[in-house]
Amino acid sequence: MPTRHPPIPRLWLMTDPRLGDRLWPALERLPRGSGVIFRHYLLPLPERRALFARIVKIARRRGLVLLRAGGAPMPGEMGTHGQRGRGLITWPVHSRREAMEAIRAGADALLVSPVFPTRSHPGAPVLGPVRLGLLVGGLSIPIIALGGMNPHSARRLQSLGIHGWAAIDAWNR
Repeated sequence: MPTRHPPIPRLWLMTDPRLGDRLWPALERLPRGSGVIFRHYLLPLPERRALFARIVKIARRRGLVLLRAGGAPMPGEMGTHGQRGRGLITWPVHSRREAMEAIRAGADALLVSPVFPTRSHPGAPVLGPVRLGLLVGGLSIPIIALGGMNPHSARRLQSLGIHGWAAIDAWNR
């Protein structure tokens, strides 16, 4: 039976305007088959489309899975983040209730955050491994950990059966 989307990557880059020109080396650091979630929400549509088109070229060359968060559909996207669409659908969740809603909405994978302290949301309460485990326990959907993630923090979550992890800063070091 054919799948309706590409395989769900284990490693993800969340784009962010704060990356600036560091976005390009971050995209080059991602291993083949990794995912990219394009989140430049505040760019005017013409600039957003132009930036997305540049990323599409890199994603195709490097074998990356490129999803769009927010905004209008973009040529070359392979799915969406946080909304229904075609292709792979990932969904951001911060609670068990949100996880259940995302599953009902048709999510293929959940990005659960914040797992650890993160520069993106300084001072925000974090889940930590125990609360993350309680939040995702028994869910039969791939879980991507987000928030303060890097290879070391991902190893701390191995026993929870997490499918993968996503980050911004980890790909810039």
